[in-house]
Amino acid sequence: MQKTALAAVAHPDDIEFMMAGTMLLLKERGWDIHFWNLADGYLGTIDYGREEIIRIRAEEAVQSANAAGAVAHPALFGDLGIFYDAPSLAVTASVLRLVRPSLILTHSPSDYMEDHQNVCRLIVTAAFSRGMPNYITTPPLAPWSDPVRIYHSLPHGLRDGLGRVVEPDLFVDISATIQKKKDLLACHESQKNWLDASQGMGAYLEEMEGLCGAMGTMSGQFTHAEAFLRHNHLGFCPPDFDPLPAAISGLSIPNPKS
Repeated sequence: MQKTALAAVAHPDDIEFMMAGTMLLLKERGWDIHFWNLADGYLGTIDYGREEIIRIRAEEAVQSANAAGAVAHPALFGDLGIFYDAPSLAVTASVLRLVRPSLILTHSPSDYMEDHQNVCRLIVTAAFSRGMPNYITTPPLAPWSDPVRIYHSLPHGLRDGLGRVVEPDLFVDISATIQKKKDLLACHESQKNWLDASQGMGAYLEEMEGLCGAMGTMSGQFTHAEAFLRHNHLGFCPPDFDPLPAAISGLSIPNPKS
């Protein structure tokens, strides 16, 4: 198995909010990790024009990825411009064929905003098509057929778009990486004013830490956690292929409610 993990999300800072602690644990255990924000984040501001905020947010994303020891991949779309259509799928699938991950972390299929849900759909289908020689990506890249397991993070706020609590399949203990995760999120300095103004979030670093504390409480065991749902294995991997808990042995537990 190729020890490559890809975190693929909509906006710069989504990785740091919901899955960076787990990616850091994988990095510590010898995995190659990749950070990919599919959107450029240009709507996440009340202070800057479009081109300036795109540049700023790209620089912040690269700074975070570099600090994590991850490979950063550039955005493909603008905010609110992520759609599940054939051209978008072809460019998304090309990046997956380039990276060839064994493990993918991405958004929940049920989330509070469409950008997140559409990234999830694109990533799932791109992974499903990875071994299809007649599916031509943009740019064209050769298929690969190794197994891949997809794990979905919880939505921000831990609830879906209808306000219902989303129950995960497993919890990851990120107590050892919570401070580093916070440092990575702090790289996205441009988001402080935007999140305060648009979502009433207050101090966004404390908001993230509070979310991880809430997931830790859900686990019944960890102080700080990240939580994930396993995607159905059909079309992706054997049913017993479960590389995340295997890679971080001793630092994950199934949901006690399952």
